[in-house]
Amino acid sequence: MEDADSAWKKGDYASAATLYRSLAEQGRASAQHSLAKMYENGEGVPRSSAEAVKWYRLAADQGHAGAQLYLGGIYETGAGVPRDYVQAYMWYSLSLAAGQDEVAAHGVRQVKESMTWAQIVEGDRRIREWKPKPTR
Repeated sequence: MEDADSAWKKGDYASAATLYRSLAEQGRASAQHSLAKMYENGEGVPRSSAEAVKWYRLAADQGHAGAQLYLGGIYETGAGVPRDYVQAYMWYSLSLAAGQDEVAAHGVRQVKESMTWAQIVEGDRRIREWKPKPTR
């Protein structure tokens, strides 16, 4: 991970993407999150919302708070996925619970303003039932 982070900091995005991908494919949540950001920004890989969502989701499913925060924003805005306030609320809330305080709290407040009571209830149910997948 250190080599990938170092390559990214130096602007060697192609090398960073290769290194992150290798770790991400092994299930490393932090590498999945970093690779997702690279796809979102088109750094060393073609810009792809679908690939970004795929890698964010894999990291978020393992409990990576940063990936959960990004997924909340993606589902709130519909950037590369159908807009889904229940998903946005769930991911923002999980991120908030994992320590992403200020931004996640703002996301929860923001998205709740667009939700019906039934959607909030559904989101709360999903939050209660969510369990992180084992990390590697």
